[in-house]
Amino acid sequence: MKEIRLMSPGAGGHIINEYGLPEKPPHDWAFLPAGDAALTRKVTAAGACWRIQIKKGRRLQSLGIWAPKDHIALAKQEVDNMRSAPDYARKMASAAKSRDKKQSAYTTEFEQAVIGYLNFHPIHRVYETTMARLITAHATPVGSGTVARTQRIPLTERAARAVTAWMRHQTTEYDRMKIARVKGERRAVRRQLAGRSVELLKAYRKGQPISPECPLRQALANQ
Repeated sequence: MKEIRLMSPGAGGHIINEYGLPEKPPHDWAFLPAGDAALTRKVTAAGACWRIQIKKGRRLQSLGIWAPKDHIALAKQEVDNMRSAPDYARKMASAAKSRDKKQSAYTTEFEQAVIGYLNFHPIHRVYETTMARLITAHATPVGSGTVARTQRIPLTERAARAVTAWMRHQTTEYDRMKIARVKGERRAVRRQLAGRSVELLKAYRKGQPISPECPLRQALANQ
């Protein structure tokens, strides 16, 4: 039965298992670093392995897997054979073109959703356009891990959250704040700053004069 255990690196090269205890891999196992998704998939499909991962912020990042040496060797041979096939390069080029086309379409769609959420008065259209472009460039790259990449919530909500996140970092002191390590405190701070962002946007939506001291205006000017 295939078993994938989730572990983490410890001090001195040790491996910490799911129970928080040090554990050594079997003598006939080897470590396969992360980086080759096709190879990793074949090895994990072949049988038991240990996935070594670390936590970065709220995300888990895989460093690689420990698995039987013969599984890794066989998987490498299969991947090499696949990649040396005459039509492999053509298939990969076609897939990359399809991905690029899909990404380009999503980027355009997301930027329009951001513009729709901002809804600035026509006299502030230049700010709206610049802001939407900056937020889209930050939020939409594949693998960015931002809210724009999730499919769990509607596009309009993704756009709204992306605006809030960008403003939190660009127009507030959030990145320099010392937030108590208390459960729910960071979330509470983010809610408070989100409220400020909404208030800040009102002047742009109503077409009111924008002060040179406005943090949003300054943030856009510095880009």
